[in-house]
This record gives sequence, structure tokens and C-alpha cells, in this order.
Amino acid sequence: MFQPLHLGRRFFRSIHRKGPSAAEEAWATDQLLPTERDLWLSMSDADRRHAVLVAQQAATLGQQGTRAVLSAALLHDVGKTVSGLSLYGRVVATLIIAFVGRARAATWTRGFKRRVALYARHPELGADMLARTGSDPLTIAWAREHHSPETAWTVPVEIGRVLRAADQE
Repeated sequence: MFQPLHLGRRFFRSIHRKGPSAAEEAWATDQLLPTERDLWLSMSDADRRHAVLVAQQAATLGQQGTRAVLSAALLHDVGKTVSGLSLYGRVVATLIIAFVGRARAATWTRGFKRRVALYARHPELGADMLARTGSDPLTIAWAREHHSPETAWTVPVEIGRVLRAADQE
């Protein structure tokens, strides 16, 4: 789903903000399993900053805001690291995916188009990365499903709604 306002806000935050503060970074890493921390550190400063904001919103879930939910918030975009795209490359990839569709873009195999394909497949790739590190099934599911329609979620709907709303701010 292409959301120009959300994507525009993310872009301008990405070029004007650095990574999370030291306190936010410490809080975030405290929420993660030791095996997840290397994945966290592989994410760009802008992605980690965004993820902290998502996780802070997820923390408002009270008892439902478990470590697995916070980890899901912090690592839902980890699959974007696989593409190796810069900020501007990601902007171009996002526009291409919006134009041709995620499913079609995900099939490309050569050159820059391959990197766009990897970017398009970031939910699946991130879920696979999390599964290999032994993440909680909910964390893995949200990484895989965060771009899916609500009807396709396996995570509890109330949790998914909070995570999605926070991701789109």
C-alpha cells in the first residue's frame, strides 16, 4: 500500500535526524534478545530511530506490550538491510514498487532491479533473518506481515493495529 504522506514524513525525518539517542539505543537493546542485537545494529540510524518511535508506541499496550511485541516493533524493517540501498536508492525503489507493484518487483533478478526486488521482499527477508536468530514467533510474524492487509495477520489484531498505526506516524 503506497502512502505518500507517511513516506514523505519518513524521508524528511531520515535526512534530518540521526539515530536514536544513547538512552533510546540502550532501552531498545534491552528489549531485544542477545541474538537480535546484531540485527538491530545492522539497521541504518534512520531505521533504528523510526523503530524506537514505533516501539515506544507499542509500549502503551500495557500487558500486551511484551518483549516479543517490542522486539517486533524494533525489528519489523530489518529485512531492508539486505538490499543495501542508500536512502535515495530506497526512495527510488519505493516509487518503482508503487508503480509496478510489490509482487512484480519482487521477481527481478539483475542489477539495480535485483536490489529493488530485495527491498520489495524486505518483510519476508526480515522474518527469515529473525527466525534464524531464534526470535519469538510473534516478532517473526509481524516482520512478515507488517505490509499485509489486516485480514492476513496472524498476530493479534489489537497488537497489529497499534504497531501499524505507530509505523505510519
